[in-house]
Amino acid sequence: MAIEKVRAFFRARGMEDRIREFDVSSATVELAAQAVGCEGARIGKTLSFVHEDGAVLIVCAGDAKIDNSKFKAQFHHKATMLTPEQVEAFTGHQIGGVCPFGITHPNTVTYLDISLQRFDTIYPAAGNAASAVRLNCDELAQLSNSVGWIDVCKGWQAPSL
Repeated sequence: MAIEKVRAFFRARGMEDRIREFDVSSATVELAAQAVGCEGARIGKTLSFVHEDGAVLIVCAGDAKIDNSKFKAQFHHKATMLTPEQVEAFTGHQIGGVCPFGITHPNTVTYLDISLQRFDTIYPAAGNAASAVRLNCDELAQLSNSVGWIDVCKGWQAPSL
């Protein structure tokens, strides 16, 4: 079970107490925000895309959407989401619980979108569709083994005047 893998990952780092499991689904941003008790933007959603011979995971704020032109400029190809089967194969997690923790597939890389940097606390999933883990951006960067911060999202910035 993926949550147990994530729990072991955090236990090894002395952070297992950060994981929250719910009696209700947290499979969408809206449901996760209700379960956690925070605004939806603070949910760190992990989106998974086809990339070369593997997958690229992008963790972004709950109110952000992929900007296709920014994605193409960053990765040099169109943004194509993984199928549910590919998601599980490349991450070890099922849709609704996908997170960047404990990913061991050699062809899966993780990036963090700058849409998260406006928050002191964020809540990505923890391996299943009824979980979350409380982290700050520095902790997320370290624990996700991310390649780095990128800017590939839209819809989260305040409108310019």
